[in-house]
Amino acid sequence: MSDGTLDILVGGAWRPGNGARYATTFPADGSSNAELHAADAADVDDAVEAADRAWRATGWRDPMPHDRARVLYRIADLIRDRHEELAQLQMRDNGKPITETRALVASAANTFQFMGAACETMEEEITPPRGDYVTMSTWEPMGVVAAITPWNSPIASEAQKLAPALAAGNAVIVKPAEVTPLLALELGRICEQAGVPSGIVSVLPGKGSVVGDALVRHPKVRKVSFTGGTATGKSIAAIAAEKMMPVTLELGGKSPTVVFDDTDLDHAVNGVLFGIFSSSGESCIAGSRLFVQSDIADAFIERLVSKTESLRIGDPRDEVTQMGPLISHAHQGVVEGYVRMGVDEGGQVLAGGARPEGGVFEAGPYYRPTIIGGLANDARMCQEEIFGPVLAVLRFDDEEDLLAQANDSVFGLAAGLWTQDYKRAWRVARRLDTGTVWINTYKQFSITTPFTARKASGIGRDKGRMAIREYMNQKSLYWGLNDAPIPWAG
Repeated sequence: MSDGTLDILVGGAWRPGNGARYATTFPADGSSNAELHAADAADVDDAVEAADRAWRATGWRDPMPHDRARVLYRIADLIRDRHEELAQLQMRDNGKPITETRALVASAANTFQFMGAACETMEEEITPPRGDYVTMSTWEPMGVVAAITPWNSPIASEAQKLAPALAAGNAVIVKPAEVTPLLALELGRICEQAGVPSGIVSVLPGKGSVVGDALVRHPKVRKVSFTGGTATGKSIAAIAAEKMMPVTLELGGKSPTVVFDDTDLDHAVNGVLFGIFSSSGESCIAGSRLFVQSDIADAFIERLVSKTESLRIGDPRDEVTQMGPLISHAHQGVVEGYVRMGVDEGGQVLAGGARPEGGVFEAGPYYRPTIIGGLANDARMCQEEIFGPVLAVLRFDDEEDLLAQANDSVFGLAAGLWTQDYKRAWRVARRLDTGTVWINTYKQFSITTPFTARKASGIGRDKGRMAIREYMNQKSLYWGLNDAPIPWAG
């Protein structure tokens, strides 16, 4: 720590960034978490050059996979050893309820453990020959990769990029969201303690327009994995195209949740509420468009509204809190603007639609869980990502009507459906144009299962064994077996 500020990790050295000094705050009440000097383009260059040297000189790219796996297992153990401390820090960082941040820290540990296991058991391939030779498909690390993460679930997002990239044998520059740098810095320390060679991991907090842009454009950065907004993702993709560089992009969503007339209403109500209002709706996979079959719509919406109004909003330090504050007052204003837009478009506020008042709510950017009815699917509020606790309720008559509406979106990240008919579930799930479909559940994740996207929601793959391959280059080897020279030369 220098001059009362947190140091950042640049190419193996803990030091202040070259950028402006700024403070991070606890969203619930605006109190200070820490102050630090942001990274700038010079720090990016230092980190990338150091990473490239370390990657080539330390042997991190060369050891047997089980040797790298041992380091990842140690990272998982160190995270578990500090579980409650990290959960409290994550709660301070972005205001999520403590019960949720504990789950995020556990998820991060599990991610490193799984990627270690996947690393040491990953197979290469001898392919069927078509001539007098043996053919093989092998995989190699890329070099220096950049991991750019969002503010809504920092430690989980950072683990989902850092673990497979390290497992693949790369050096990694982590660029956390400017407002939530604390967990990424702690992960940098944990990586060092676990035995990741110096210089292989750097952590560069700062503005995306400065640090992120410099990383994406740097000629020695061979891959970018980004989670965030669709507009930024498209900009990264355009730069990557100029560099002929692969990217993984997990972007926005406007996920449909479907309730058929044969569903268990209590299960569906609880699932819909969890899908949209957990994390205060600040989730790319939030089930923000609800489609209810017309003949049960009135009864279902009545139950949904009643349960929505009983959700517990409050201080994220409180064990019983279900919804904490939004990330900032500025974002609170964005959410309010979308609610006004929905009303202006002809929608009716069925629940919420305002800030809670009194007590703790006066200090932080809280917003009540909100349900809007009476809109058509082509309304802007039903088409644009709000990233807040706002649910649009729509109706449908049959499967074809439902699919036409649900798939009418630029996004294709996730979807949920509730039905007791397994044949219907199969039909509809296969025709929903999204990367993930939850059936009679929602927002459940397994590190073992790939997470992908379609359309404007992104490209590439997170999670699952093959996530490691997203950070590797494939190479083909041909071993000649011919005794005579190739006849072409005569």
